[in-house]
Order: sequence, then structure tokens, then C-alpha cells
Amino acid sequence: MKRRLHKKYLILILAYSGLLLFIPYVLDYRDKSVHAKRGPPQQQHRCPDLEHTVALLWEDGNRLNGSEAMEYAANRSSRSRVHIYLHATWRTGSSFLGELFNQHPDVFYLYEPMWHIWQALYPGDAGSLQGAVRDMMSALYRCDFSVLKLYAGTQNITTSFIFGWKMNKVICSEPLCDAHKRHEVGLVKEDQCAKCQRRDIRELERECKKYPVMVIKGVRVLDLSTLVPLMKDPAINLQIVQLFRDPRAVHNSRLKSKQALVKESIQVLRSKKQADKYKRLLAPSGRVNRAESYVSSAMELICDNWFSDMMLVMNAPPWVRRSYLRLRYEDLVLHPMEELQRLYRFSNLSSFPALERFALNMTHGQGYSSDKPFLISSRDAKEAIYAWRERLNVEQINQVEAYCSEVMRQLGYEKNNSDKAT
Repeated sequence: MKRRLHKKYLILILAYSGLLLFIPYVLDYRDKSVHAKRGPPQQQHRCPDLEHTVALLWEDGNRLNGSEAMEYAANRSSRSRVHIYLHATWRTGSSFLGELFNQHPDVFYLYEPMWHIWQALYPGDAGSLQGAVRDMMSALYRCDFSVLKLYAGTQNITTSFIFGWKMNKVICSEPLCDAHKRHEVGLVKEDQCAKCQRRDIRELERECKKYPVMVIKGVRVLDLSTLVPLMKDPAINLQIVQLFRDPRAVHNSRLKSKQALVKESIQVLRSKKQADKYKRLLAPSGRVNRAESYVSSAMELICDNWFSDMMLVMNAPPWVRRSYLRLRYEDLVLHPMEELQRLYRFSNLSSFPALERFALNMTHGQGYSSDKPFLISSRDAKEAIYAWRERLNVEQINQVEAYCSEVMRQLGYEKNNSDKAT
């Protein structure tokens, strides 16, 4: 009797186990059949939040039609004050791009204000910091600098602490200081600006409100979806200038500055779930040190974020595309006069000969200045563009071309085996 019961229980257990194994197989087979009928998944599946973000951008347009839509667009474009964000990542040439705004007498320019957030909240992952980054930008565009106190610790906030102050023309010029004249075009001398008297941030806030154009340059916004609320906010009406650069050149420059970029690279990597496609880059091999591994791994995620931005703009309503300017570093430094004109037109700024000469001189210097990669200086544009060909090995080039292939295609960068120039 007991043997029969044991046999029955054993048969039931085996049947139940078989059923548990069989159900996932059936479901998986059904999913594969559905995908086979629909065809291969589209590239946009790499951007899981894209549809939601695009829907938010179209929200205003769907509520308006005809003359209302035209009036809405006219109101957006007629704002008296222009707010611009220079959207870039590390080692794309964003400091030079920012300097073209810093030199303009009508621009209130802020250099890397969100650096304070990343430093204060380290080692928080980059994704979790995006809300704080956006909130800081919202306050800064309203000339409210008290938000910086949240991340300063015990340090007193003055003009000798923020916004790249030693090279900031507003901070180093009258009425805050007499180390530089605001309407004179040329790099600020850091040693002279360092002697400026420290000013309370309320004085800087009063200066901020005087300028018709405000520009923030940063590398700590991971993707454009973070900025959608600011683009929709009528009080800010944010415009975006996004700077791209050949991923191979970016990778080369990041490797040269790898020790300085380790912390940021770790924060970027921690913002993503470590799917299998990223794990192959995370473990340092015997030939690669840990710093180089982190910097290399983050490059893949940077290309993914670039692709997400491209898809977002491509699917966004017309008013977003009118508020967005794509810029390639290579075009900026090889054709500085034409690109400067395009940049200033987008920003509602007027150019003049001294600014054009400055842009030309900054791109026709001697050498690449690779020993001091974070220094803004005059350099040979062609050497800066093509240095990666001499400094990256074949394996490194192939790796970047593999995981940044779609971004390179969208931006018009040819593979290494092509004779065409970028």
C-alpha cells in the first residue's frame, strides 16, 4: 500500500515538474513566433522610455490646433530672454564651445555648475542624480544661485568658488572686478582674476538678470529626456545645443585623461543595469588597468545615450526641433566662421569681427596641447581631429566602431577602413 502511494506521489511530482518546465518553453516559442511574424525589432527598442518622453513633448501640440498652434509657437520664439544648455559629454570639445559664448558680451555664461552635485553626492550613480541636476538648472536659469548651498557643505558660496570663476568673464569684469573688460575679446588671465575680491552670490544674481542670453555648459545630463520639463516650462523655454564628436576621438581623449575621469565614469556605469552587453567591458583584462577599463566601458553607454537623443529629436514635435541645434566638433573647428554664425543665429546673438578672429585663432594654433587636455588654448584643429588614428591601436578602434556604429552612421563618420575624411 505504501509503495503504491509512493509511486503515485512520485508520478505527480514528476508530472508537475515537467509541466513547470514545459510552460516557459511554450510561452517562449509563442513569443518567438510573434516576433517572427512582425519582423526583427526596431533600433528604437534600445530606448525603452522614448515613447513616453515623445508623448510628453507632443502633449502641448495635441491640445492646440490651427491659429492657436501658430500663436503658441510665436510666443515661444518671442521670449525676451534666451536660455541655452550646451549638452555634451566629456572630451568632446565642449569647453571650447562654451568659450565662444563666454566671450560674447551679451551672454551670462556658467561653466559646469552641476559638478557640485556629483562631487557632493559621490558615489551616487549618474541616473539617480538627474533629478537634482534638472532642479539646479531650473533655479540657475531663474538667476537663483542659492541652490548651490545645498551642495557646498560648510564652504561659503562666493564668486571665488563657482562657474569656472577664474576664466569667467562676468565674474572677472566690472562691476564685480576690474581684471578684465567685458567687451574685450580674449581669454581671461587666470592669475589676474584670482586676485579679484570675493563677492556674495546675491551680487552675481543681480548681474545675471541684466543679460539677454544665459548659457549653461555641462557634461552631467545623461540624455535629453532629463531636460523635457525645462523645454516645456514657458518661464524657461530652454534651447539645446548638442555637441557631438567622432567617438574614436572622444575615446582617445578620454584614455589620455583617464585618471581624471575615473570617478565620473564609475558614476555613469552605475546608472545602468549591467546587462550582458556591458559586462564584457567591465572586467579589466591583464593588459588593461582598472582606470582604463572604467573609462572604456562608459564610452559604450555614452554612445547609447547619443543614439537615444537622436531618436528623441527625430520623433519630437516641430517646436522641439526648432529649439535644438546639432553641432559636430569637427565642423566647428574646421569651419569656425560658418559654424559660429550658425551658432549665434540660433542663440539670437550678433557676431562681430573680434569674435570671428578669436574663433579662427583658437583653431589654428600649434599642436594638440595633449599634455594639458583640460586647458582651453589655441591648438591645431586638424591634429586634434585626427590624433586618434595615431594613438589608438586597431583593437581599440574596432571596439569603438562596433558599439558606436549606429551613432557614427547617423553623424556621418566613416569607418577606419575608408579613405574618406570625417
